[in-house]
Amino acid sequence: MQYSVLDLAPVPEGFDVAQALRNTTDLAQEAERLGFHRYWLAEHHNMPGIASAATSVLIGHVAAHTKTIRVGAGGIMLPNHAPLAIAEQFGTLAALHGDRIDLGLGRAPGGDHAVYQALRRVGSDDFPGDVAELIGYLGPRRESAAVRALPGEASHVPVWILGSSLYGAQLAAHFGLPYAFASHFAPDALEQAIEIYRRTFRPSEHLSAPRFMLAANVFAAQTDEAGAYLRTSMQQAFARMRSGTRGKLPRPVDDIDAVIGVGLRRSVDQMMQVSATGSPSKVRQELADIIARYQPDEIILTSQIHDHAARKRSLTIAAEVMKTLEPALV
Repeated sequence: MQYSVLDLAPVPEGFDVAQALRNTTDLAQEAERLGFHRYWLAEHHNMPGIASAATSVLIGHVAAHTKTIRVGAGGIMLPNHAPLAIAEQFGTLAALHGDRIDLGLGRAPGGDHAVYQALRRVGSDDFPGDVAELIGYLGPRRESAAVRALPGEASHVPVWILGSSLYGAQLAAHFGLPYAFASHFAPDALEQAIEIYRRTFRPSEHLSAPRFMLAANVFAAQTDEAGAYLRTSMQQAFARMRSGTRGKLPRPVDDIDAVIGVGLRRSVDQMMQVSATGSPSKVRQELADIIARYQPDEIILTSQIHDHAARKRSLTIAAEVMKTLEPALV
């Protein structure tokens, strides 16, 4: 099973965006060394704790500082952009870096209504049409077309549909595209989405059979207690989002219930239920259980951890765990 990394380029408390971007570059190089298949970056706006707003720019930077790992968007929030502009951006990336670029497309705005207005995309609400238009720009040469993506045309950059609801599953199946589910923060519709995607999938020129990617959080350390401690940064971040508070990725705490309360912590843990947390043996068991339950074709792991060195160690443990799981998955 291929295993990959999803990175939001977190900006930890006490650090700035420049350091966050250096961390992302370093983590991508480590992921490549460890044998991860893809390194995806996600588009978010107006969020002090996330440095990947200019996603295409950051993808180009990461691709330029790696050699073999696939680099892409997990994803581009297409309602924010003209399909032609995205086709040109990713066509340029493909021209620079060859067949290493992926384009995951999401329907969410990646921010609130004020962000949507600031991006000048008010009134655009035809996601299926935009996806079809974008795929057309990246497809075969169209010499007679009034508008062509140059660069972009004939690049055939692989397109994925991302989602956290049944809509994305239905759309990916309709277009015959690979599908990635945001189960690392929105797992409620996961099982139903998988079933719908696989049952209604229509083979296409892009894909002959369904390809489903599952996202999972990983907070791996030498002990269960250390892993749980690392996890508290993400628990606090989700709790703050629930209250409408934006900020950088919080420092971990010893007693998460004392900081956010038991009730909110349980709600956050429900959001983060597709996670593996703790020592290598515990992470191995929890990842094995996730894979056995949902049967993904690929798994993409994300680790929102405040300390960069701890984040790299978590990634190293996750890679070692996945390698030990591989014989059992064949």
